[in-house]
Amino acid sequence: MLEIRPTCENCNKALPFDSEEAMICTFECTYCKDCVELLQKVCPNCGGGFEKRPIRPLHLLKKYPVSTHIVYKPVDIKKHLQNIKTR
Repeated sequence: MLEIRPTCENCNKALPFDSEEAMICTFECTYCKDCVELLQKVCPNCGGGFEKRPIRPLHLLKKYPVSTHIVYKPVDIKKHLQNIKTR
């Protein structure tokens, strides 16, 4: 079950459960589309790619609530881009 995290890990932009802007990697690191582009579509935590986060249907929110835990770890974009170039 996906956590559906509430914000972008890099810029802290709100990404509610029904956001069309939310992107996740295989470990559910969560970023907005703008930050994913800055990261050149490579997760700074695991090195994997990103996919659009699915939207949890309204009728399931009560039984399966979304996370309220905020993960805010701004990325050093310059360092990240250097790291992906050396792979």
